[in-house]
Amino acid sequence: MKDSIRLRLERLTDRCDEVGRLLAEPEVLERPDRFRELSMEYARLEPVATAFRAWLETGRQLEAARGMASDPDPEVRELASAEVDALEQKVAEGEAALQLALVPPDPQDEHNVFLEIRAAAGGDEAAIFAGDLFRMYSRYADTQGWQVEVLSESRGEHGGYREIISRIVGRGVYARLKFESGTHRVQRVPATEAQGRIHTSTCTVAILPEVDEVERVDVNPADLRIDTYRASGAGGQHVNKTDSAVRITHLPTGLVVECQDERSQHKNRARAMSLLNAKLLAAERDRRQQRTDATRKLQVGTGDRSERVRTYNVPQGRMTDHRIDLTLYKLEDIMNGDLDAVIEPLAREYRAEQLAEIA
Repeated sequence: MKDSIRLRLERLTDRCDEVGRLLAEPEVLERPDRFRELSMEYARLEPVATAFRAWLETGRQLEAARGMASDPDPEVRELASAEVDALEQKVAEGEAALQLALVPPDPQDEHNVFLEIRAAAGGDEAAIFAGDLFRMYSRYADTQGWQVEVLSESRGEHGGYREIISRIVGRGVYARLKFESGTHRVQRVPATEAQGRIHTSTCTVAILPEVDEVERVDVNPADLRIDTYRASGAGGQHVNKTDSAVRITHLPTGLVVECQDERSQHKNRARAMSLLNAKLLAAERDRRQQRTDATRKLQVGTGDRSERVRTYNVPQGRMTDHRIDLTLYKLEDIMNGDLDAVIEPLAREYRAEQLAEIA
């Protein structure tokens, strides 16, 4: 274990002991707010401190077993050798777990998200690809037990979507999907291509965490232009009778959001405002991250559309994530919603980057 990480764990353990003592002091018990604050801190620190102490004890056992490995008795040496192997593995596993425990959790990981997919280069084929991506994410959401709500859509002339914006609701949605933002590229032979030539099309994907009430941006109502219109697409006769769809323009930034999913204009307006807040907060985070972390490889959660993050090569059945040089030859499974094989390596790389910063 690196000295810097060990020192951090020692300080954390000392603080845990200190907080434990403070919680027993009468003056703290008489102050509910202070007691609650320290209790929450202790709940965060205690599992890591306990694991660190256990890891240290395992290390001591390992040193003892190594000493026995030089015993003159062959049977003792054999037993000690097996013990050394088992304890070395236990020490390594404990170290990995402790390093992971040091990585601060992303406070947005449990948030719902807004998923935006837009066709970019490639015309009709890009719109079809946008439909394929939305289907991929929808099927992945099904496997996770999440709910997908379409807020607005603009269908392509030959299938798919020129643009589709949805809300995905469930546990840990942002934690799993926050690496998906960026430019996605597909290479394949379109159905309309008579010569069998491979075409390249692109779509942009943005993952925006839904904003909690406490995080909401202070928006001046005078900065908003709110338009209502009749919803289009599925919905029966109702969509042609009332102006239930809502479009909100944030005049200072030019951001435009809309929602036509609900039959109630009030609900559509609430959803559109929630999406606007998410966009404004994401834009502010982008500005902060560009100032403080311009070199981070994964561009997590920024919605940066200038970076090509992934290529889907249909003729070869290959998917490549360019941020971590990950190549998988299981494209059909991935497009059918098997995204864990893509998400897990990205999450590991992200945790490694965070740990490197801590170290």
